[in-house]
Amino acid sequence: MPIKDYSDLNDMQMDVLREIGNVGSGNAATALSTMLDKAVNITVPKIKILTFGEVATALGGPENIVVGLLLQLSDDVGGIMMFLLEKDFASSTISTLTGMEMEDFANLDEMGVSVMSEIGNIMAASYVNAISTMTGLTINISVPEIAVDMVGALLSVPAIYFANVSDKIIFIENAFNCDGESLSSHILMIPDVESLQKILTMLGLDL
Repeated sequence: MPIKDYSDLNDMQMDVLREIGNVGSGNAATALSTMLDKAVNITVPKIKILTFGEVATALGGPENIVVGLLLQLSDDVGGIMMFLLEKDFASSTISTLTGMEMEDFANLDEMGVSVMSEIGNIMAASYVNAISTMTGLTINISVPEIAVDMVGALLSVPAIYFANVSDKIIFIENAFNCDGESLSSHILMIPDVESLQKILTMLGLDL
């Protein structure tokens, strides 16, 4: 049966998405380790299908301030990806890469924005490459758009984008460990439904 909504995914299809998430998260940890020149370990990511309201709760509530990076997917797969990085992640990576402490999380300076954009690029490529390698599909990503805002405001973008498609999305929660410090990042993988069906078909799942 064709998938009309993310909630239509069965257990086998979810297992395949988890495997993509596992590979992508492993790639992201390796890329982050190279960028920071430090050992970066990652726990098994948590991958769920959640409503936008549930995502906001998982991220500390709609008023919690985070860094949001939005990227468009194009070519064989259409849709968007959004990375949501919390203060500990932003502070640690900016400090490591620039040697400067982040003074005001709500108002990142030009250097901080540049660092976060580069991290968004690297991590997005890690997930996109995982999907491409496993499916043979060609996927390009846009330069990330970055904003520091409340979770509720940032989530309004994908919520509007998919208003007529689904109120549920693929939510990936990662926990990295670097120098004994725990850093968390959250990824919203939102291919359009047609692209999601294409990905699953290329992975050998009959729909």
